[in-house]
Amino acid sequence: MLIRPVPFDHPDAVKLNDEVQAEYRLRYGDDGDATALHVLDFTPPRGVYLIAYDDDHPVATGGWRSQDVNGQGNEDGDAELKRMYVIEQMRGRGLARRILAALEEDARAAGRIRMVLETGTAQPEAIALYTSSGYEPCTKFGYYRHHESSLCYAKPL
Repeated sequence: MLIRPVPFDHPDAVKLNDEVQAEYRLRYGDDGDATALHVLDFTPPRGVYLIAYDDDHPVATGGWRSQDVNGQGNEDGDAELKRMYVIEQMRGRGLARRILAALEEDARAAGRIRMVLETGTAQPEAIALYTSSGYEPCTKFGYYRHHESSLCYAKPL
């Protein structure tokens, strides 16, 4: 398995992002994650976007973007985790945990002091991954901070 950084608009990133959005639509019965994301959000040193490849096939993804104090509840030094996803046939093999560790290390090296993420009540697998990786509930932030199904977690880097 090879994990490598790619631009957020890379064709493989777009393909996996479309798949995760379809999964969000199924789980939440809406139009998917409406959080505004931009290519520059994941451009070093302000962030990174990773894809795991099995041979030449993209099978998992995740990224982080820098956040500082803003009107959506972030704090200075935050690295916000976005678009963690593993295709269904590759789940249960530790790929999400490997990508998460790589993202944490990259954010730490970039000088970020806390990794934060938002997930939802319809994603018990994500909640289990994050809590078993040392993430703890934190003050809600981001686009969905006022939604009841939104859950926010943080971990010092």
